[in-house]
Amino acid sequence: MPAFDEEVGFGAKPKLPLAHEIGQNIDDLSARELTERIALLRAEIERLERAIHARQATRAAADSVFKF
Repeated sequence: MPAFDEEVGFGAKPKLPLAHEIGQNIDDLSARELTERIALLRAEIERLERAIHARQATRAAADSVFKF
């Protein structure tokens, strides 16, 4: 007997709401909520910049090994 597929029986799991979506309407947000969003976005920018630096370091290390 095939395994029970929850998506067939219950539908797809709902996606968790994003803390912020680019272009989202912000008219109804308080100053505190906007400040929290800014902090969240700054933390995400820092995470992305760390990922860029890590990839650049990996690339530089690979380039130094394979130089002839």
